[in-house]
Amino acid sequence: MPRESAAPTAATADPMLAFPFIGGRPCLDFIATLGRRYGTPVERLTDPDALIRWIDEAGLSTASGTDDEPAGATARDLTQARTLREALHRLVRAAMDGVPPDPADAALVNEEAGRPDLAPQLAESAKPRPPLRWQADHGAPAALATVARDAVLLVTGPLLTRVKKCENPACSLLFLDDSQARRRRWCSMDRCGNLAKVAGYRSRSRATSTE
Repeated sequence: MPRESAAPTAATADPMLAFPFIGGRPCLDFIATLGRRYGTPVERLTDPDALIRWIDEAGLSTASGTDDEPAGATARDLTQARTLREALHRLVRAAMDGVPPDPADAALVNEEAGRPDLAPQLAESAKPRPPLRWQADHGAPAALATVARDAVLLVTGPLLTRVKKCENPACSLLFLDDSQARRRRWCSMDRCGNLAKVAGYRSRSRATSTE
């Protein structure tokens, strides 16, 4: 099942700034940090702290415990993140459309994917199955490298055929269709799916009232 948006916190009092995690892949969730691409765009990576929040909520933080604080991000990291995000969006959409990527986008994604990424580590634990933690010398750049690598693997692998855009014309979210019948239409039933159901009901009600 896709991971839903995190509940708004004090730092994300505006529900529009809450990060949606319904893409099914880190790169698709990262692309979703810019919302409403086909209308008035909503920038969810508003500052370096927002970038760190996304990294933490995406499960890509190098913080290993409740007492650990995730490493900070710089203004340069934020610019790099936004630039990478838009290149990833164009790259994935080109792959979905069956056309070659823009060479500049491919070069940028390759450069980011080639940087040191997050190293998986076994966290200290008394449990038979130790939890996963991530290690990196520079947390934010390593998380971005991990996202870039995920995109490269997605667009070059067999799962690309299961990447879809939400059927709501006003929604720009992309997702990996993991439904059994591969018939998922909406980014989420809690978001666009319910809106479509309500619109359909109203349309049928109007048609019945005019008969």
